[in-house]
Amino acid sequence: MSGRLTNTDFRILDFIRRKTSCGFMDFMCPIWSFLGNGGMIWFAAAAVLFATKRYRPIAFIMIGGLAVGVIICNLLLKYTVARPRPCHILPEFARIRVPKDYSFPSGHTMSSFICATIITEANFWLGMAAVAVAMMIGFSRLYLYVHFPSDVLCGAFLGTLSGVAVWHAALLPQMSFIFG
Repeated sequence: MSGRLTNTDFRILDFIRRKTSCGFMDFMCPIWSFLGNGGMIWFAAAAVLFATKRYRPIAFIMIGGLAVGVIICNLLLKYTVARPRPCHILPEFARIRVPKDYSFPSGHTMSSFICATIITEANFWLGMAAVAVAMMIGFSRLYLYVHFPSDVLCGAFLGTLSGVAVWHAALLPQMSFIFG
């Protein structure tokens, strides 16, 4: 990644560190981040949705979206870009155990926005709650100094695009039945 982008990212991280550090955030951000580990909160949400007949198809679409996210983020982009994390460069600012993998894009954020987008497509108000959770998870990754702002923004963007694509791909069989 370019030096200018990294410098801007560090300035934003420094601002977050200086302006938002407090006991409440020190307590909450590791929890929010933990909920995003391995898409844990989204698998739990899918399990809840699966329990209702009305939302069961959404649960399957979410699982498919998470699989797409793993392929795009963890198998393709992270190792192609190979960007070090801010806590790899300045480990003294890390607020949790330092992850060993690369930084770009944020997998926590990407998986969160994939699922939040799918939920929003299915039910706007549930989706708004999911978007709020996704934003808290994304912010926590900045606060904890494990991602750059550009990692989180790209994760949110790619997650939203992937969520829309998976949603529409899941609807294709229904569309061909209607128009076919």
